[in-house]
Amino acid sequence: MEKVLTDKVKEAIFSLYNYKVDEKQIQLQKTSKDFTGDITLVVFPFLRFSKKKPEETGEEIGNYLQENIKEISGFNTIKGFLNLEMDKKYWIESFRKMIEDPDFGIKKTGSENKTILVEFSSPNTNKPLHLGHIRNNLIGYSLSKIFEANGYVVKKVNIVNDRGIHICKSMLAWQKWGEGTTPEIAKKKGDKLVGDFYVRFEKEYKKQVQFLVENGADEDKAIMTAPLLKEAQAMLLKWEVGDKEVVDLWNRMNGWVYKGFDKTYEALGVSFDKIYYESDTYIKGKEIVLSALKNGVLFKKEDGSVWVDLSKEGLDEKILLRSDGTAVYMTQDLGTAYQRYDDYKFFRQIYVVGNEQNYHFQVLVLLLDKIGYKWAKDIYHLSYGMVELPEGKMKSREGTIVDADDLISEMIDTARDMSEELGKIDTYSEKQKEDIFRIIGLGALKYFILKVDPRKNMTFNPKESIDFNGNTGPFIQYTYARIKSVLRKAAEKNIKFQKKTDSCFEPNEKEIELIKILAGFPGVIRDAGIQMTTAMVANYCYELTKGFNQFYHDFSILNVDNDETRNFRLQLSEITGGIIEKSMGLLGIDVPERM
Repeated sequence: MEKVLTDKVKEAIFSLYNYKVDEKQIQLQKTSKDFTGDITLVVFPFLRFSKKKPEETGEEIGNYLQENIKEISGFNTIKGFLNLEMDKKYWIESFRKMIEDPDFGIKKTGSENKTILVEFSSPNTNKPLHLGHIRNNLIGYSLSKIFEANGYVVKKVNIVNDRGIHICKSMLAWQKWGEGTTPEIAKKKGDKLVGDFYVRFEKEYKKQVQFLVENGADEDKAIMTAPLLKEAQAMLLKWEVGDKEVVDLWNRMNGWVYKGFDKTYEALGVSFDKIYYESDTYIKGKEIVLSALKNGVLFKKEDGSVWVDLSKEGLDEKILLRSDGTAVYMTQDLGTAYQRYDDYKFFRQIYVVGNEQNYHFQVLVLLLDKIGYKWAKDIYHLSYGMVELPEGKMKSREGTIVDADDLISEMIDTARDMSEELGKIDTYSEKQKEDIFRIIGLGALKYFILKVDPRKNMTFNPKESIDFNGNTGPFIQYTYARIKSVLRKAAEKNIKFQKKTDSCFEPNEKEIELIKILAGFPGVIRDAGIQMTTAMVANYCYELTKGFNQFYHDFSILNVDNDETRNFRLQLSEITGGIIEKSMGLLGIDVPERM
């Protein structure tokens, strides 16, 4: 219908005002709930052609469309907005198309013949994953699913920050205070053990700085000259020149961390198509920097450090190689971006990285462009907001982070307590119960985070997230389980329903409203991909769930005498369940058959 409307609006403008308009000027959107209508046309762009007031222009275009599109049953104009009403036959036909198309709303992967890279997670190997990483991973994974649903080939990629001074801090602390411990000896996940040593380094380092200050040193100088920091810097230099002892320890401790990360990713239900490592990509980054220096794009300061001057672009100077020749984050990001384009020739590369890195990615794009890479314009930084708990911010250096594994376990435990209290799964086996607790707990966690627009800061409240009422994952999951229960009961009663709709059948208003919500699914998926937001899918799913529950509350599905009505309502329930399952799947959330 959107294509039909667009063509007819172009036709109307030419017929009424003798002007040819571009499709980009035609803005169609869902009518606001505050007004009567289904589809709204924004009239303002056409006022320069009509030379009339918005209301008059809207009336003239509305009359033309109603006369030329049989599915339009009426319209109204509110200021510069023309609200079009579609007749019942249009919605019945829309429902018929849903029944006939098992992939309704989802494009075939690869149909766009373009590749999108989505980078997410990007952990450091000096600490375990935490709540911030959970939001990052959930956003990245869900967006990947949404892009796939829009027909793109999607590659989920990860860059592991496995080198640098922060890594050496954990290594040095293990050497000094580890006494040869391993994850097996400590009975800890490897990422947690290494994180403990990073925290230990910071505590001992602060003690040294405090000691120097108390003995008359300037605080800034003490921060830069504390013995522990100097040792860590020396270790980094040894690593970069390939010192065997340092490299062996680096490999060993990173190996512990990777095993820990894999367990967390598996529990969270995310995966990657390719993992890049900073320890590899920084080498290519240095090559790019040195080549750009030779070509006069960059410059060297007296101490030997290499910089880029972005003052003409409204920024400042940015270091790319330190005076001792060691690389910085920007160096490895240059190498990583180059390697990814070489690997995939991407149409777009999206970095899912927190908003504290806005400046970094602004510099990265400008720098790549300055060096001469034409694909720099295809890089996009999805700058997501921070996530906190009600108690406040997290600080990894002080060991006050909200551990990802602990939070996942807490969510599953909370789901267990609430489900057992409701007493609806008493007859299930222990394995069935545990599967349901996991599905509900993770569903609550994922949905609560993904229903908020990624660009906004948010506070995650575990108790609110797992409520079985309201805009929560468990509420949607429970509705899906309710639909499956209705369909099972129909099968048990040997009620078979035909997957077709009689064109003479007239749904009631509540049923039409539900069909309208269902019909909006393709547009939601399209717009969620364009705007790069998971919130649009999550909140659509909630709206659909509410619509079904209102229908379910007011009308019987199985206990009706009219076979045609029962057949229609069973189809409506099945289609609704399918769209809920698809929508939640795009968020990386499972839906249980029973709850």
